Amino acid sequence: MPPSNLDLFSNASSGTEALGPGAMLLRGFARAEAEVLLQAVSSITAQAPFRHLVTPGGHVMSVAMTNCGALGWVSDEQGYRYSHHDPDSGQHWPAMPAIFLELAARAADVAGYANFKPDACLINRYLPDTRLTLHQDRNEHDADAPIVSVSLGVPATFLWGGLQRNNPTKRHRLEHGDVAVWGGPSRFFFHGIAPLQEAWHPLTQKQRINLTFRKAR
Repeated sequence: MPPSNLDLFSNASSGTEALGPGAMLLRGFARAEAEVLLQAVSSITAQAPFRHLVTPGGHVMSVAMTNCGALGWVSDEQGYRYSHHDPDSGQHWPAMPAIFLELAARAADVAGYANFKPDACLINRYLPDTRLTLHQDRNEHDADAPIVSVSLGVPATFLWGGLQRNNPTKRHRLEHGDVAVWGGPSRFFFHGIAPLQEAWHPLTQKQRINLTFRKAR
């Protein structure tokens, strides 16, 4: 087993932190279900493998991603959008596992958003040096519903900005099992992930897996 600079099971904190108005970080919220969540991810990616999408500007995203649920988020030279079908296979996206739906609804409820029923789950895979630049989640028709983001595996630095891209950003360390929820006044805040640092986790090795739940329609 490779050495680890963190014991990500025993040292992860618990509790809640305010990110901003209508936004909350739930420390360790998904830790107990993490192994089952990752098993579900493996089943999903067996049907819809990770891939590197191309942005409308022609850039290849460093983050590898796939989807599950009724809708999946896709990107190419034609733009960002949701699709009922995996463009690589032409098939419907894999169904969203019950444990995903239950976790997302429970986290949203704790953060003050009752009856959250996501219809899309974006699954992102980060490797060392992978990043996600500041962006807003604006392709969803239901902007009243929150975003629920689950971190699994090695730690990451979450960049949390404001309504304008050039607003100051704060840096929050995301540990294995942490869940971020934002909506309301923070629904369109810019956010991203700083380049992932080299680390190791017993369940994901050098990877970070992120589940992002959205109500797209």
